[in-house]
Amino acid sequence: MAAADEVVSASRRARIVETMPFETDLYAPVKALLEGQGYDVKGEVCGCDVVAVRGAEPPVIVELKRAFGLGLVLQGIDRLSLSDSVYLAVGAWPKNEGDVKKLCRRLGLGLMVVDGARVDVLLDPLPYAPRKNTRKVKRLLGEHARRVGDPTRGGSTRVPIMTAYRQEALRCAELLAANGPMKPAALRAAGAMPNAGKILLSDVYGWFERVERGVYAVSPKGRGDLERFGRGEG
Repeated sequence: MAAADEVVSASRRARIVETMPFETDLYAPVKALLEGQGYDVKGEVCGCDVVAVRGAEPPVIVELKRAFGLGLVLQGIDRLSLSDSVYLAVGAWPKNEGDVKKLCRRLGLGLMVVDGARVDVLLDPLPYAPRKNTRKVKRLLGEHARRVGDPTRGGSTRVPIMTAYRQEALRCAELLAANGPMKPAALRAAGAMPNAGKILLSDVYGWFERVERGVYAVSPKGRGDLERFGRGEG
């Protein structure tokens, strides 16, 4: 069963703002859609909301819910043990449509939205082999390799993450605070900081100030943050 090619308009999506009163209200439109494609459709077969059979093909299974949620996803995953053609049908447009479609695609589940008598097939259940983002993988491994130690506990929120860039900026600030104004070349030589020039020039955290051409000192904010990080604060 092919997903609908047409793009559902913003006004149409805006109308799908509330869940349908009952899951059973989704059954008739889904049944009509499948029967229009030559399937013999029956409801509540061995725990499956909708089962459609066409000749010797594997069955199409559809699970119905008023709105998208974890329970529906778990049902869909369970039904994959019966057929590779499993759809989730909801009566309300998912707010985070892109993420929902990505999740269903990764799990090999189809996705439908029922709006009155109309059914929009957003996604067909197909085998999914995600392509690796080599640029992001390189960035991930680079950050892991450059970060000194393990300064931030996993799961931390609402605190600055001690990235490799922040660590190098802190080392620059520490050297400037200890030795006074320095040139980027001197900082690179003193602390093995290959990005010292870029860090001083961009001054992301407001820790540095240029005292003369090519010479930098630590700013008052930089001194304050050095003390704060030294006390172990976020």
